[in-house]
Amino acid sequence: MMLAFTLDGLAFQALNGGPMYKFTEAISLSIFCAGQAEVDHYWSKLSDGGAPGRCGWLKDRFGLSWQVVPQAMGRIMSGPGGGRAMQAMMGMSKLDIAALEKAAAG
Repeated sequence: MMLAFTLDGLAFQALNGGPMYKFTEAISLSIFCAGQAEVDHYWSKLSDGGAPGRCGWLKDRFGLSWQVVPQAMGRIMSGPGGGRAMQAMMGMSKLDIAALEKAAAG
């Protein structure tokens, strides 16, 4: 009924409350990635057997929602071309750092 696990050095607990409790987007995890290779790695592993979403979101094979985010997102979105980058992101599933930077540059 209860499970303890560690992800990237952080301790987590999970509880099986029974079949009346379903995963929803109200519970999600985010992964902040150093670069595109890391985004690609986690996206590939987590979406295997799951379903890609929009704007860096996906559901894994268990139905848990994840957002795979490049650490550069804050810089890109807060810069002068942040609005253009946001518009580009809205059309993406897996986030593409080069495409976001290109959109921000105009």
